[in-house]
Amino acid sequence: MPQLLVRNVSEAVVAELKRRAEAHGRSAEAEHRAILENTLTESREAFIRDAEAFRARLMDRPKTNSTDIIRRMRDER
Repeated sequence: MPQLLVRNVSEAVVAELKRRAEAHGRSAEAEHRAILENTLTESREAFIRDAEAFRARLMDRPKTNSTDIIRRMRDER
């Protein structure tokens, strides 16, 4: 399995990682792994959910010809 090395992490971040690890009853490494997995999985799922909702909203809108819009904007000047 691949390994990941994170360098130049602030003391505050390391302290928070250790605090969270202790609160969840796991090592700092296991906590780091859980944070990465949860964040990446949730972010991807949230993106897909948001994209599907946006696509559904677009499908409900009337289709407009861009040429008509441009002509209308020119006429308004």
